[in-house]
Amino acid sequence: MKLFLKRAFFVAVYIFAAIGFFLVSGYFAVKYGLTNEKGIIDNSHQEFIQAGIGSLQDKIKLSWTDSEEWQIFKTAAAKDTGVLVRVEGETGVPRRLIVGALATEQLRLFFTEREFFKQAFSPLKILGNQSQFSWGVMGIKEETAVKIEKNLKDPTSPFYLGKEWEHTLDFKTNNPDEERYERLVNEHDHYYSYLYAALYFKEIEEQWQNAGFPIANRPEILGTLFNIGFENSKPNGHPDIGGAEISLNGEIWSFGSIAGAFYYSDELTNEFPIEGTLL
Repeated sequence: MKLFLKRAFFVAVYIFAAIGFFLVSGYFAVKYGLTNEKGIIDNSHQEFIQAGIGSLQDKIKLSWTDSEEWQIFKTAAAKDTGVLVRVEGETGVPRRLIVGALATEQLRLFFTEREFFKQAFSPLKILGNQSQFSWGVMGIKEETAVKIEKNLKDPTSPFYLGKEWEHTLDFKTNNPDEERYERLVNEHDHYYSYLYAALYFKEIEEQWQNAGFPIANRPEILGTLFNIGFENSKPNGHPDIGGAEISLNGEIWSFGSIAGAFYYSDELTNEFPIEGTLL
């Protein structure tokens, strides 16, 4: 009996040690950017973007819109039309711009997490809600969420939106870390996921506008910047489309090119119409 208890004790110790190692490794992987994906500058899909910018009547036909993954996404995203309309009304950020980043994040998840797609996303027709390295349906990292919050309150930040926005993300509890997590991973209400994304877009646009390089009508650039983060947002006169490399039906796209191509396509235009001016 003593031998059994001794062995059980050591097994338990090893299990908890392994769990601890995994959690600590995950923390440092995120902290030092080891979870960041390979990025590309995407010139191969410029024709899609330019066609959309040149004439909104000449809609873009995308190869991946015939896929099962896209059909599931359309159904799931349409369910959130109401909350996206709310966020658009509160922030002035067009819901179609938010959905461009949402579509890209979800397609990446659907095409890579095949078992989850078959077991949950497809039969239930729901959006993938992440809860580890990136959070919620928009895949926002914790450090990005914290930066969005800080930018709202820091008048010296190039991303500062003004005094009227300072209390937009105020917490209701004394535990902001837990409250932030619960906001973003809420499976039943994606409001905060979309609100954080909208504020990210506003803060980025503010930085570029103040630097003399407005990108309000560049959904492909805003999508790129949503993916690569505040630290890589460097206003200039010739921004590149790019971001994480994503494979859709065997074709390689960048995050920004998917977001931009969706924006100018004829997909989901009833629920998320194309606006003349983005921000």
